[in-house]
This record gives sequence, structure tokens and C-alpha cells, in this order.
Amino acid sequence: MSVPVKNEKEQRRSTASIIILVVGIIFLATNLRAPITAVGPVVASIRDSLGISNAAIGTLTTIPLLAFAILSPFAPRLARRFGMEMVLFFVLVVLSIGLILRPFGGFSTLYLGTILMGAGIAIANVLMPAFIKMKFPNNIGMMTGVYSISMNLTGALAAGLSIPIAMSSSFGWKGSIGIWAILAVVALVIWIPQIRNRQNGALPGQNGVKGKSLWRSKLAWKITIFMGLQSLLFYSLVAWLPVILQSRGMESSQAGWMLSAIQFAQLPFTFIAPIIAGRMKNQIPLVWLTFVLMTVGLSGILFGGTLLVLPSVIIIGVAAAFAFGLAMMFFSLRTRNSFEAADLSAMAQSFGYLLAASGPPVFGLLFDLTNGWTFPLLLLIAATFVILLVGLGAAKDDFVSEE
Repeated sequence: MSVPVKNEKEQRRSTASIIILVVGIIFLATNLRAPITAVGPVVASIRDSLGISNAAIGTLTTIPLLAFAILSPFAPRLARRFGMEMVLFFVLVVLSIGLILRPFGGFSTLYLGTILMGAGIAIANVLMPAFIKMKFPNNIGMMTGVYSISMNLTGALAAGLSIPIAMSSSFGWKGSIGIWAILAVVALVIWIPQIRNRQNGALPGQNGVKGKSLWRSKLAWKITIFMGLQSLLFYSLVAWLPVILQSRGMESSQAGWMLSAIQFAQLPFTFIAPIIAGRMKNQIPLVWLTFVLMTVGLSGILFGGTLLVLPSVIIIGVAAAFAFGLAMMFFSLRTRNSFEAADLSAMAQSFGYLLAASGPPVFGLLFDLTNGWTFPLLLLIAATFVILLVGLGAAKDDFVSEE
């Protein structure tokens, strides 16, 4: 009689461990976008309060992207040395410190906190797809969807709630960006059980792809370019869509809501897309769907009138969700193990965020040179054709280590 009881107890412990792990992933994911998106709406208040220039405040929004590009390659090395669970724990420690520092003090603490925040998010961005592959090898699509929607939902909420929090709080913009430190500390506490069961370094046969061979892999480069261009499209639209719409006579508040519409249209599909992708032998139909939706949406913005703006931005949001979901899934589906996935994720995100960071200034430069939005938008449409080309290669059932 003791054996069944023991087995039952072990099963309960196992179920509880899985629940705690899933909750930990959800809370960690909620910290990877919200601290960034909360800043944009209160940028003017921060600038005026600290008495800094537009150029100085502009670097505040660039720091996270640069951190993503510079620090991403180091994430797999840290994971091999200390184990993914422990590295993600320290990510939450660094992130919590950064978010606590940001609102308290002046210019120096704001920037130091932002640097720490960017560093923490950069490492987590790389390791989370690999961590999910390691912990949920049979449910990668489902858990990637849970991770993605948790990240994007709180990111959208942070952008929408930033001004109301600032206006209702006696702390103003400091309360608006400081409140997210609470979420980071909660995630840190929830993550503690994971470090007891950590895996130090790679298991035999899980050493990943050697740096040189990965950078020589055509498949890895296709995934990297796919990741980079989908990021460039998204960040370019985030930066310039409201300006484009205002230049065509739309009210500033309404133009802002169009940007929100993109983010909220993404939400259900950031959950659905990875699940669908994970159940397919290859993802070629999803790449075509992404291409068609993105091209139609951008064409609606470029050639359509006011009535087509809302349906166009919704279509763009759906396309962006599929593009992001596919990029995240390629890290897992095109690799043999979690450490290989971390290598690929690091390569794709390092290059991808460099490319993404170049998008908004190039978009603006094209406007300055042509005095119109036609050529910048045509550039984005051209990028969708490149996304299709590399995406079709990335979607084939193959592995970066076996080309």
C-alpha cells in the first residue's frame, strides 16, 4: 500500500513543480516588454522634469536595443557555465535593481537603471526560447505561445496605462515607470524554486553548434535575417505610424490608438501562431500567410484612404504576431537541443536588434530625402519580399547542425 501512496505523493510534487515553473515563466515574460513600453508615453515628462535635451532622452529608448545587440552573444556562454535556471535568476536580480533605480534620483540613476534593465532583458530574450525547449520538449508551441502572449499583453497594457498611472500618482512619471519594479521582484521570488533544480552546463551531446559553423550555416542566416527584418518592420511602424497618420490629417489621439490597435491585434495570435507552427512538419504555409497579410496591411496604409487605416493596422498586427511567433519557434524547431537553440537565438537576436535599431532612423532619413512617406513605406513592403524569401528557407524541416 505504501508504494501507490509514495507514487501519488511524487506525482503531486511533480504537478506542483510544473505549475510553479509555468507561473515562473509567465511572470518572467511579463518583465520583458512592459518596462520598455511604459517609457514612451511619458518621455516628454521625463525630459522636462530632468531638464535634458531631446537627443539625450532619445538615447534612453535606444539603450535597450543596443543592449540586446551587444549582450545577446554572451547568453549561451553564461547558460553553459552556470545553468539556465541560475542565469535567469540573476537576470531577474539585475532587472529588479535596474527598475528600482530608474525612477529614484536623477539623470545618472535613470540611465544606470535603464542599462541594467536592458542587460537583463537581453539575456532573458535569448535564453527563454531555449529554456522552454529544455523544459517542455513535447509542448514547445504551447509554452512559446504562453510566453509570447504574457510578454506582449503586459507590454501593451504598460503603454496604455503609463499616462493614467502618471496622472493618478503623486509620483508622476516616476511612479509610472517605477511600478513595474514590483512585478520584477514578484517574478524573482517565484523563480527561486527553479535554482534548486538547476542544470549546470550542457549535458553530454548538448554542446550546441560551434560558433564558426553556426555563422557559416545558411539556415542560421535565413533565420537571423527573418528575425531581423520582422523586428525592423515592427519597430519602424511603432516609431513612425502615428506621425504618418497625423500628417494625413488624423488627430494625434486617434493616431495613437491606431498604434495600440496593432499591439492588441497581435495578442491572440502571439499565442495561436506558435501552437500552429509546432504542429506542422514545415511552416511554409505560415510564412506565405505572414507575407500576404503584411503586404496587404502596408499597402493599405500607403495607398488606402482613412477608412482603410483601421483594418490595415489590424492586418499588420496579425502579420506581426505570426512573424514574431515563427521567429521564436525557428530557434527551437531548427535545433537539436536547448543549448543549440540558445546559440541560434543569440545569433539571430544580436543581429536582429542591430537591424531593428537601424529601421526607424533610416525610415526618417528617407522621409527627409523625399519629403514624403511613399518611399519609406515602399521600403517596408520590399522588406516583406525578403522576409518571404528567407522565411521559406527557414520554414523547411531541417536543423542548423546538419546542413
